[in-house]
Amino acid sequence: MSFMKLMVNAQIRISKFMRDKEGASGIEYAIIAAMVAVIIIGFSSSIQGGITAIFTKIQAALPSGS
Repeated sequence: MSFMKLMVNAQIRISKFMRDKEGASGIEYAIIAAMVAVIIIGFSSSIQGGITAIFTKIQAALPSGS
């Protein structure tokens, strides 16, 4: 196959790939899920401290069982 045919064939395939929108929503959902995971990991230590403080206050406010 000549170089010119190879280039034309590659251009046609790239053009078809760029116009294909079927997999776009799946990729978008994967990107959103990854961003949410990064945010959760980033805030997990500060969230953990707040949740621990809330449950400690609840535990202190409850009457003892004995």
